[in-house]
Amino acid sequence: MRALLTDAARTLMPPRADRHGPLPPLMLTLTVVTGVIDAVTYLGLGHVFVANMTGNVVFLGFALAGAQGLSALASIVSLAAFLAGALAGGRLGVRLAAHRGRLLAISTGTQTALVAAATITALVTDNRVTTAVQYTLIVLLGLGMGLQNAVARRLGVPDMTTTVLTLTLTGLAADSTLAGGAAPRPGRRVLAVLAMFLGALVGAQLVLHGQLAAALGLTLLLLLVTTVTTYRLATPDAPWAPPPT
Repeated sequence: MRALLTDAARTLMPPRADRHGPLPPLMLTLTVVTGVIDAVTYLGLGHVFVANMTGNVVFLGFALAGAQGLSALASIVSLAAFLAGALAGGRLGVRLAAHRGRLLAISTGTQTALVAAATITALVTDNRVTTAVQYTLIVLLGLGMGLQNAVARRLGVPDMTTTVLTLTLTGLAADSTLAGGAAPRPGRRVLAVLAMFLGALVGAQLVLHGQLAAALGLTLLLLLVTTVTTYRLATPDAPWAPPPT
């Protein structure tokens, strides 16, 4: 327990000498964003994911098999938007590979603009999800989550994928002392799970009470804070900026 709490504290308040600098807490914030957005899309846009592509592919299979309440078209549009966002994130990662701070700042700034457009769409339509609104939001949010996922992969912070928890949960069990492992980064892994859970919980509460725009507004606020904080910290000579070797 002491090791877990110590590692959690190091993740939330990294020591100055940490090679990833402020990236872990910033990426935890993006993990909360993922939970909120998947709550928005699954509960508010017709049982589709824009961040969890494993679930989306499974839903596509279910829909094509004739399962009720699922849309094959929505899953396909989400997949296409996510891949387009990931492609853009990959190109951005190559261009800004030498400075992880600038990479995260620009990517979250772009994602902030996409979520701002989604929030405005929800506000203008008074939270009514017509077919046009549904697909507009799926595209905007899918682009943002594909971008986020690609950039998180490029940043290379262990256990901080921001969108996928399967390997994180596997690591918690398979690398534990009970399994004979060294239990690396237990606090960070637990925090990642809790961040996703918190985002999903809050997002679901808002969406289930008819506050789709509020859920998107919360996401927008989290992204804006992440963007501004990263810009302030990403100095040209930041010791954590170079990619990990």
